[in-house]
Amino acid sequence: MACDEPAALSGIFMRQNSSSNSSLDFEPDADYKFVESLEERYKCAYCHLVLRNPHQTGCGHRFCQQCILALRELNAVPTCPVDKETIKMHEVFKDNCCKREVLNLHVFCKNFPDCNSKVILGRYQEHLQQCLFESMQCTNDGCQDQILRKDLKEHLSQHCKFREEMCQYCNTYVVFFNIKNHEKNDCPDYPVPCLQNCSQIIRKKEIEKHHAVCPEAEVDCPYKQYGCHVKVKRGKLAEHENSALREHMLQILDKNSRLEEQISDLYKSLECKEIKIQQLADAIKKCEKEFRQYTQLFGNNSNLMVSTQALASHLDKSARLESQVKQLIQMANQQQSKLDLQPLFDTIENMKQKIALMETYDQRLVVLEDQSSKHDRQINIHKAQLNKNEERFKLLEGTCYNGKLIWKITDYKMKKKEAMEGRVLSIASQPFYTSRCGYRLCARAYLNGDGSGKGTHISVYFVVMRGEFDSLLLWPFKQKVTLMLLDQSGKKKHIVEVFRADPNSSSFQRPDGEMNIASGCPRFVTHSVLESTKNTYIRDDTLFLKVVVDLTDLEEL
Repeated sequence: MACDEPAALSGIFMRQNSSSNSSLDFEPDADYKFVESLEERYKCAYCHLVLRNPHQTGCGHRFCQQCILALRELNAVPTCPVDKETIKMHEVFKDNCCKREVLNLHVFCKNFPDCNSKVILGRYQEHLQQCLFESMQCTNDGCQDQILRKDLKEHLSQHCKFREEMCQYCNTYVVFFNIKNHEKNDCPDYPVPCLQNCSQIIRKKEIEKHHAVCPEAEVDCPYKQYGCHVKVKRGKLAEHENSALREHMLQILDKNSRLEEQISDLYKSLECKEIKIQQLADAIKKCEKEFRQYTQLFGNNSNLMVSTQALASHLDKSARLESQVKQLIQMANQQQSKLDLQPLFDTIENMKQKIALMETYDQRLVVLEDQSSKHDRQINIHKAQLNKNEERFKLLEGTCYNGKLIWKITDYKMKKKEAMEGRVLSIASQPFYTSRCGYRLCARAYLNGDGSGKGTHISVYFVVMRGEFDSLLLWPFKQKVTLMLLDQSGKKKHIVEVFRADPNSSSFQRPDGEMNIASGCPRFVTHSVLESTKNTYIRDDTLFLKVVVDLTDLEEL
């Protein structure tokens, strides 16, 4: 079944050289790098680029579809730019054979050499949608970073400045970084753009601000300093204060009583020091009085030496007394300081013990994480091997060797949504065979349509795959193929399309690669008919497709 031409061309080009359909296409005006040099026969005679939707004129030259239309618009009687022959529009036909050859030319990925994939031109856009080295914009609102597809997951979870993180208490997602407010109000290097370290500091500040008001964050009781060591969520703090009011009052009274006792002891100590200071002051006054008496008694020159010695003795005694007074005052201040700093010393000691304990835990965690990583790697290896074995068993159990395939497609709604979003455009069936040593075949379905059926129909195609016994089989493949959508009501109102393989089409030649180009029906069945509640083609989100190959005149090995 061939894809329909666009409406604008339906009245111009009526002849075609093949009726087989290709679901492949490529974007024009792109700089493609071909694996092998592009031959002249694959270039448009007008624009000299690779042919897109090639059409051949009566004089034998090929043009892009848009180029042949451009020639027609430029001149009422268009002429071929190669041999100046008049182009007769009724002789122009769509060259599907050349189109298939062009679509199967191999090109390098535009991300070469990072991506070393070589794909056919028709699958080029499909490859770019999956290429790990294709640049794409971050999906977070406000982020303009261009990231390689392979790095996007890590960027979203670790590096994006506009990512959201979840509060550990209330499970609310909070945006921690606002670059405009940060640069304008907080950044010490404004107007220099912020570095990564700076942005991390901002995120920490924002989450601390949130924790300061979060109703689910655990906080200490306001009466902790009086002896209540309960931790409670901020939203239930008032409830705790009301229920524990009596205990809090008793704790405050007990704390006040102990403080009064400490103050009383301090006053007693200070009184004793003041008495001792007064005694020392009286002794100093007595010394000064004796000094004046000695001065009067030894005022003449003959007794000057004796008075000098007595003066020196009293001065030494006075200095010792002053030193003792200073020591007493210093001791009183130290006792007062020790009384105030003792809780702080206790807290510091507790913190040292906790830090030492946490360092021990960190060392144990490092060892445990290494062991866990080793176990995870081993488990992943075993899981991968089990998955491979399981897929192989499923293929072997479901393989048919009689030229018939019944394909069960489950989760129709989800797979159609993936096709509409461009994530998985098509799905393929398991292989089946015309006999034990026969042709290897499969079916391919586009649940959101392909080509002329895109967005309105389901497209179903038949695919010839490379098999183990191809060298013994007759080529090209010439059998009649029947495609069926099965009615699940039991009334057998199946939707059926039948076509015979075109021996001139590359879709039915011996495969050079894993599989040939698909050929089939781009408008197999409309979505409205398929999904109608009046019909029973879908039940429990499941539909069945059947492919039957006519084995008449087919020799068995």
